[in-house]
Amino acid sequence: MKQIKTKYEILRQKIYIIIYGSNTFAGKTFDLLLLGVILLSVLLIMMASVVRYDQHYHDFFVISEWIITIFFSIEYILRIISNKKPLNYIFSFYGFVDLLSLLPMYLSFFIPGSEVLGVIRSLRLLRLFAILDLIPFLNQSSHIKDSLKASMNKIIVFVYFILVMSVILGTIMFMVEGRHNGFTNIPNSIYWCIVTMTTVGYGDIAPITPVGKAIASFIMIMGYGIIAVPTGIVTAEFAKNRKKTNVKNHCPNCKTFIYNEYANFCYNCGEKFVVGEVEIDE
Repeated sequence: MKQIKTKYEILRQKIYIIIYGSNTFAGKTFDLLLLGVILLSVLLIMMASVVRYDQHYHDFFVISEWIITIFFSIEYILRIISNKKPLNYIFSFYGFVDLLSLLPMYLSFFIPGSEVLGVIRSLRLLRLFAILDLIPFLNQSSHIKDSLKASMNKIIVFVYFILVMSVILGTIMFMVEGRHNGFTNIPNSIYWCIVTMTTVGYGDIAPITPVGKAIASFIMIMGYGIIAVPTGIVTAEFAKNRKKTNVKNHCPNCKTFIYNEYANFCYNCGEKFVVGEVEIDE
């Protein structure tokens, strides 16, 4: 016997489709609205940190942030209500992010002086990752995640190598330059080595002797290669994943964009996908 849904269940389902769905007009509109409000909130936080602007527009910043906080509070409650398992959302990563971004404004209302916690509201930017995952045309982010995960061990080994080289070269510079040239101790020399190797070059410490300058030149040249290596590792893994995965980008029949790489049929025309007949964007 078919179970009849109550008005509350129908409403909850509609809310769930709008908030968590992205393949409907309402869902896409909500995602774009949420994206705009998050960016506006972070912009207001940055502008309020400027003393000159805060003095002239303090009331505007406070009222605007309260409006945004109320908006996110309603969204937080709707996410809990519409979810069949609300605890899964409450104790999820994004659930904690949403809650932490709401607390500063409410705490400032009850606890004077807690306005300094307002910077925590910038955590809302993390919500952008969840929004981007839901937008179909940016679903390729999953391949970047897989590439980063596959590259993790290689990158860890590479970072370990860099740390070892920094300790060795920093110690050598301490022995070559000495305390009288600004290299007062080995940790300070290692700090100089890392700054030089990453091509930052603050200039607070600089070698004076010819041997020290030669070592510094070697570190600078090595630094350019160091910047490129992690990028190359991730890029190679990304290219490898693209070849291994049968990415269904466009339907061969109607050319509709297919954002679900595991789909067997086109959601627009119903065309059945056959390996080798699906267009792949390289």
